[in-house]
Amino acid sequence: MSTSNREIISNGLWNNNQALVALLGLCPLLAVSNTLINGLGLGLATTLVLISSNATISFIRNWVRQEVRLPVFVLVIASFVTAVELAMNAWFHDLHKILGIFIPLIVTNCTIVGRAEAFASRNPVPQSMLDGLSMGMGFTLVLMTLGGLREFIGQGTILAGAHLMFGEAARSLSFSMGADYHGLILAILPPGAFFGLGLLIALKHVIDKRNAQRADKPAQAPTAEPAAAEG
Repeated sequence: MSTSNREIISNGLWNNNQALVALLGLCPLLAVSNTLINGLGLGLATTLVLISSNATISFIRNWVRQEVRLPVFVLVIASFVTAVELAMNAWFHDLHKILGIFIPLIVTNCTIVGRAEAFASRNPVPQSMLDGLSMGMGFTLVLMTLGGLREFIGQGTILAGAHLMFGEAARSLSFSMGADYHGLILAILPPGAFFGLGLLIALKHVIDKRNAQRADKPAQAPTAEPAAAEG
């Protein structure tokens, strides 16, 4: 059954968000989300790999035998991860050093392999690219939100290190609570990532529950005005 573009986008950004619903890709999500910029960098790299690998796998899906599809998918994904890593090393070298091993580990991200198997191998190229974009952006938004929260609570800053991605002129974009703010060290430690992600998942469940209750609530019919008695 063909999936509409609107459904693909809503699934990627919210309904089937891979970080909040499927709980895939948690290793990089929890490891590098100590600042907003780190989350943005890894999220964009993952999105580029998702779009490229989905498009390629969708294009070759009719020529790949079922017996070897998974090795072929991993080979395609690894090729694009290598290209993205080399590009980041060339143009965003300092950020590349901070993200470290988690860039090549995009190859093992279950989100990418899962979308290749569940969607790209069964749908045409345009829809597969849209699925990669929406899933990647949903993952990136969670990375940025979690990273921003941990950075602000733990360090009292927002967009610290923006120059790593946007150049020296972006240093003015950073916000700080000042030297007197000592922060909550737990927020930038590994346990803080688990607590933060748990809160985001709980918040999504609350929002979904309220939206479902509103949808199930029967619309109240307007009260009819009593007919005026004829004199």
